[in-house]
Amino acid sequence: MGRRLPENGAFLDSIMTDKLEDIRTFITVVQARGFAQAGKRLGIAKSAISRRVNDLEDRLGSRLLNRTTRQLSMTPAGAELFERGLRLLADFQEAEDAVSIGSNEPTGRLRISAPVSFGSHCLGQIIPEFMSRFPRLQVELELEDRVIDLVGSGYDVAVRISRLKDSSLIARKIVTIHHVICGSPDYFRRRGRPKVPEDLHNHTTLRYSYVDDCWEFTKDEMLSPPSKFRCNNGDTLQKAAIAGGGLAYLPTFIVHEALADGRLEVCLSGFEKDPIALYAVYPTTRHLSAKIRVFIDFLVEKFGTDPFWDKAIGAKRPKS
Repeated sequence: MGRRLPENGAFLDSIMTDKLEDIRTFITVVQARGFAQAGKRLGIAKSAISRRVNDLEDRLGSRLLNRTTRQLSMTPAGAELFERGLRLLADFQEAEDAVSIGSNEPTGRLRISAPVSFGSHCLGQIIPEFMSRFPRLQVELELEDRVIDLVGSGYDVAVRISRLKDSSLIARKIVTIHHVICGSPDYFRRRGRPKVPEDLHNHTTLRYSYVDDCWEFTKDEMLSPPSKFRCNNGDTLQKAAIAGGGLAYLPTFIVHEALADGRLEVCLSGFEKDPIALYAVYPTTRHLSAKIRVFIDFLVEKFGTDPFWDKAIGAKRPKS
């Protein structure tokens, strides 16, 4: 005689929970690009991650991952499960968030992607207050200047500074971002000050390697002045400018302290490119989760009006 299931369904609940966790583990392995990193994200041993994925493959009767010593890749079956599993977990999260919204206390892990300099200058000092307000949230902030795939990498929300192109993501503008051209007092004593953008051809510039093939000015003027140093980090460019290495074209949230204390000075004021914006972007879903909603509202509260970096240097923000 077969075993009778408990009337409360606890045994069935256990089976469904195990299946859901196996799928979550598989998706995390794909997003983390490996078993070790997936184990770190989930807080369990690499061996347990491998065992869960093996059990999932055995149960489904399909190989989900091609494993080599250097990388993992999904099989066609794995790609199918990955897409369907993402939707399943999103539906599950939506159900939890519906309850969370009712209690006004979001829970779970919030994975955030943000640019390196903005994260270090601006987000680091406000995250503790955010966690204090929402103690049932665990925040994971990863800093990366390259644009990443939010869904494929498992992020809930990203902070981006750009003129956003059309995409499948939903975006909310947080604040206008201004850029200034600046150099050290010593540099200006040695090289003089450019009066118009064309004068930059007689100067040395420090370039942000991800986007600074040309410098943009008002009236869509584009120039490519001489440069002997390129870097993919704005803080490093600021340090090089303070040391007298050349002129840098940087957002005010990076250089406001150096401008306020005189280590840097602005030139070509009035010729700067039109401001861009800081956005919070998140994947399109049927329902905005509570944890994303409260984080975006918090960003607006902290940065949306008179951000401290512009206020510190007396920058005038145009109406937008």
